[in-house]
Amino acid sequence: MAKVIVPSDLQDEQFNISPDYVRISIAAAIELGLKPGRINRCSCNCINLLQNYPEGCYANCTYCGLARERPGTPEENTFIRVAWPLYPTDLVAEKIAEHEEKHGVGRVCIAQVQDHRAYDDLVEMIRRVRRPAPAVPISALVSATTLNEERLHVIKEAGADIIGVGLDAVTEEVFDETRGKKARGPHNWEYHWKVIRSASEIYGPMKVNCHIIVGLGETDRELVDMFFQLKEEKIAGYLFAFNPEPGTVMQDVSRSPIHRMRRIQLVKHLIENQEMPRKALSFDEMGSISRLDAPETMVDVAVNTGLPFMTNGCPDRSGEVACNRPYGSYRPGEEYRDYPFVPNMDDLVIIRQQMRLEEVWANLNSPMTSYSLPVIAA
Repeated sequence: MAKVIVPSDLQDEQFNISPDYVRISIAAAIELGLKPGRINRCSCNCINLLQNYPEGCYANCTYCGLARERPGTPEENTFIRVAWPLYPTDLVAEKIAEHEEKHGVGRVCIAQVQDHRAYDDLVEMIRRVRRPAPAVPISALVSATTLNEERLHVIKEAGADIIGVGLDAVTEEVFDETRGKKARGPHNWEYHWKVIRSASEIYGPMKVNCHIIVGLGETDRELVDMFFQLKEEKIAGYLFAFNPEPGTVMQDVSRSPIHRMRRIQLVKHLIENQEMPRKALSFDEMGSISRLDAPETMVDVAVNTGLPFMTNGCPDRSGEVACNRPYGSYRPGEEYRDYPFVPNMDDLVIIRQQMRLEEVWANLNSPMTSYSLPVIAA
């Protein structure tokens, strides 16, 4: 059941809804000068926008602050545990253009919710942002359930050069439990993959990404399988850390231990950037990583760059990560699950302690493995 029941023909007069209004992440609002404040140790390089409707979202994902059955009104809810203040879309577009002229904007990302108006409004919102800021790259974080191949073409023509899909779960079983029929939600695993692969054909290699949440009930083995699959299909995978939101079905589910998140981040980086083969990884009976058999130099260099532990996100015009999502997976004062900036030496000391790599790394204080892999530049 929707949280607010008002006839659609009356909603324009009673609610500030998309496409005329848009929610913006608090970090992006600070960056554009719409909210006072300061972001610790970094800036917000991607302006993240979110559609707004009085019903919130018709999907019912068990971990999401926008879930249809979560108590409260949309205004009281959060998305990835972040407040999203509401502003006129044209005002936000003007602020983006001003910021682009003065400082540059790495990227804008417009996120859909599940609603019958969401596709048409997404296209309109892309056009409204592009009008005053034609050079700013735009990503569309879509609800695959609302789309088909024709609509993907229209979104590209409107000005989005990257498509993001919130796959979130890495197996059909976990997807169904958290997003599909078992969650009383509209989403379907096979249809999501149909849209993802169609988008990949239309937008090109690494122009489509899948969001993946660590901690929804999957195993390490299943995450690793997904990393290899995405790499093979030339689709980007962006990691998020499950962080229970009050009022959701999964509000009492514990977060994954930090050592698990760190190991998964490292392994994903080695698979994607160092061609690490499957044979380098072993798993226990529970599907957890039990052994990492990789060259010492390769692992040390990767860890020392800090890159594996940074936020995954869409790139800016120079190819650097633009979407760093400050406070997206942690609160101010909490430990970083992913770093919105390059970790410094003090951060790396903490990361190494958190990762507890000595428990699984076969090459710690031992000779290098027999296979040879390229080493990334520091």
